[in-house]
Amino acid sequence: MRQVRSIWNGAISFGLVSIPIKLVNATESHSISFRQIHTEDGGRIRYRKVCELEDREVAQAEIGKAYEDADGTMIPITDEDLAQLPIPTAKTIEIVAFVPADRIDPLQMDAAYYLSANGVPAAKPYTLLREALKRSQKVAIAKYALRGRERLGMLRVVDDVIAMHGLLWPDEIRVPEGVAPDTNVTVRDKELDLADALMDTLGEVDLADLHDDYREAVEEMITAKASGEQPTTTPSPAPGAKVLDLMAALEKSVREAKESRGEQPEPKETETKAEVRRISPRATPKQTPGKKSTSTATKKTTTKKSPSQSQSQSPTSAKKSTRTTKKTAATKTTATKTTATATAKKTPAKKATPRKRTA
Repeated sequence: MRQVRSIWNGAISFGLVSIPIKLVNATESHSISFRQIHTEDGGRIRYRKVCELEDREVAQAEIGKAYEDADGTMIPITDEDLAQLPIPTAKTIEIVAFVPADRIDPLQMDAAYYLSANGVPAAKPYTLLREALKRSQKVAIAKYALRGRERLGMLRVVDDVIAMHGLLWPDEIRVPEGVAPDTNVTVRDKELDLADALMDTLGEVDLADLHDDYREAVEEMITAKASGEQPTTTPSPAPGAKVLDLMAALEKSVREAKESRGEQPEPKETETKAEVRRISPRATPKQTPGKKSTSTATKKTTTKKSPSQSQSQSPTSAKKSTRTTKKTAATKTTATKTTATATAKKTPAKKATPRKRTA
């Protein structure tokens, strides 16, 4: 591990064993910070520490701490006052218990630190505590003082180093009252099955592969502006349609997750879709259209067998043709009617009966 400046020097109290250690920050922030500027001329906006009584700016060396009483009175507190407090954890990380790791609520987790052995004599007891934590598969609960207050901590092993997580005190965790839905909701087994399928499809991920896309985009934008170029803009994705059906949303999520991983739908899903396609034609019987086509064919056949009969049964058509015919063709129309009448009389009675049924 590269040399990092320690933020606290003290010792771990392990019963009667004392282990000199240095406290080092285990995390670092990579977020991009911005300065406040005057938009008209780009000048820096700075905060100045001004004394309210003298109305003048004061230097850092002149600034101390004080506690503000309920009536507004300031009670000065010095570093010497804090150092003389009768607490054993002022310079000691005092281990008070060893418990299983699952006893610690993640809500209590705070800042993380590495504990480094301070000097050669500390190597032996440091290694002893580290190996004891490994073999017991437990974590150590400790109390320590840092930045003017006593804190709670959890010691565990990370690789070959003892790490300490600052813990919030139990009374600092808020009760989640009024946060959960206040309505009774029933979740069906099929919905849970789809949720499980979605979880299995998404699978696991190596946390080392995750990175801050927003920070990278900001860095690229800053680089472009610094070089006088126009930052590239990425079009925002179109908002997806709102899916009101929970089942449909789960099914779509599973399908999209599989497609993103290049997976094909499972055979069960394909069979289900095929069955739905086969059932849909059965809903519309094919017998009714068949009967209609038969009756139509019968009508057409009858018409072909006796064209003269159809002429005798359509007086309306005869009237229309008579209206459109010129007066000079009256003789021809009369002759045509006479011929049709004679043909109708020669037709047997048996054929006339089915003609009436068809009509």
